[in-house]
Order: sequence, then structure tokens, then C-alpha cells
Amino acid sequence: MRIPAIVMAGAALTLGLAACGSSGGGGSAGSSGGGDIKIGMSVSTLNNPYFVQLRDGAQAQAQKLGVSLTVTDAQNDASQQVNQVQNFTSQNMKAIIINPVDSDAAAPAVKAADRVKIPVIAADRGVNGADVAQTVASDNVAGGKLAAEQLAKDMGEKGSVVVLQGTPGTSASRDRGQGFEQGIAAFPGIKVVAKQPADFDRTKGLDVMTNLLQSHPDVTGVFAENDEMALGAIKALGAKAGQQVKVVGFDGTPDGLKAVQAGTLAASVAQQPKLLGQQAVDAAVKAAKGETVEKTVAVPVKVATKENVAEFE
Repeated sequence: MRIPAIVMAGAALTLGLAACGSSGGGGSAGSSGGGDIKIGMSVSTLNNPYFVQLRDGAQAQAQKLGVSLTVTDAQNDASQQVNQVQNFTSQNMKAIIINPVDSDAAAPAVKAADRVKIPVIAADRGVNGADVAQTVASDNVAGGKLAAEQLAKDMGEKGSVVVLQGTPGTSASRDRGQGFEQGIAAFPGIKVVAKQPADFDRTKGLDVMTNLLQSHPDVTGVFAENDEMALGAIKALGAKAGQQVKVVGFDGTPDGLKAVQAGTLAASVAQQPKLLGQQAVDAAVKAAKGETVEKTVAVPVKVATKENVAEFE
């Protein structure tokens, strides 16, 4: 299984067939029976390699199916994302894909699309309080459990752990945290001494980990709910990373996998963002045609360690 790699910002771009090789924020294509189907896709942030891969997978599938895909970057701003989805609705898109900044805040815009019969696909993160045609996401609860089991193994099933949480209000953070909590409960020799949000951001991961080390200098394990925060934590730990302190991340990003190879990151629960983007477009096209789609699609995850990291590169 390959978990590959990686920018754009605010404004939406729709690429014509001649422009498909460029690096803009949207993609379209011209064959395979897509007809005049236009899909809008709002991504939470393109400042994170994981979501760049998700976008790339969506663009590739849109080209393959011959549909127009307009991609916008919400820049981790929930209100900006609401405006983007509202714009897609007013533009009469045939379907909308949303990768929510905030699973709760996305609901009103999703409801507005639903009222005018525009199907919405939630990608990577669910939408709370609104009906979507499909939610396609990694099995984050299972992934959280895998992270707990791997971290416990690397720690010798004893020691103290801090958790770097993702953006509050996101289903990904909630589910990964829930899975980790369930998984780590099987190891009574390990105590979780602190949990703190770092918003899935590398710089915030560095800052939060630096602060946590002041109050918990003897910590021996870190679970970061994504690789970006894990990489920030590794920087804060310095020479301790991979030695006295074991760090496990989540996503299997290119930088995360490099850290696994180097030994500073003990493991990463690897997702398949390109596949997730492809499946979101598949569902959007089917829903736009009035076809029935599964309510939930879970994309499998797998733990990447130094022993098997070559499988993911």
C-alpha cells in the first residue's frame, strides 16, 4: 500500500482539460461520461500535506470520470468554509464535498445545500447535526486503538503519556482520542498525565509539547493525533525523541514516514488520503446522478513502523 505526497490558498480555481498538469486548487476532465457534472470541494486546509494528498486524489478521480471539480481552501477558518459551501450552493453545483474545519460549524451550510437537493459528501471528517449523502473517512477509532497498542509496545507497557489533540470540534480528533483512550486502558502500567489541543499544527505541536515538558519532564510517551503535531513534539523533545520518549503520530504523511525511518517517530498510523479523495469524488458523482450511495465508507488504516515503512514510500 502506498501513502504518497503535496498548496494553494483562498480562491477557488477550476482547471480545464488543458490545465490539468498545473498546480492550482481545482481539477476537471473531459471524458468517461461525466457530462456537465460540476462538483465543489471545500478542504479544511491546504497547509497540511495530508489534505494536499486528499485534494490530489480527488482531482485525479475527477479527471478520470470527466467531471469538473472546483477546490477551495478554507484555511482552517470555519466561517470561511461556510461561505465557500454557500457559494457552491448558489452556483448550483451538482454535488458538494466538504472536509470540515469544524464538524459542528459546518452543519448550517450543509443543511442549506440539502434544502435545494444538492447532495453533500463529508470527507475525512463527519458533519454533526446535518444530513450528508455519505461520510467517507478513515476508521479513526480503530486507528486510535492501534496507536495506543503500538505506543504501549514501544514503551514496554509502562510509563507516562501526554496526548496532543487535534482541533476541538473535529470528528477526527474526537474519534482518534476515543480509540486511543480505549486502547491504552488495556495497559495499567501506563498513565495518561496530560491532554492538550495543538490544532493538528506542527508549530503548535512544538509549543504545546514544550509547555507540557515543563510540568511533565519525566514523560516517556507521546500520542499526537496527527503527524504534523508529532513532528512538532519531536522538535521539542530534541535528543529524547525516539530514545527516552517514544512518539506515535497519525496520518502517514511523507514527513512523518521520514521521521519513522529516522527513528525519531516510533510509528504513524497511516491513512490513505488519495484513496479517500478518490472515493469522495466517486460518491459525489453517483449522488449527483441520483444514484444511491452508502451512508458511511471506512477507509482502512495501518501502522507504519521502522520495520515496514518501506511499504508506504
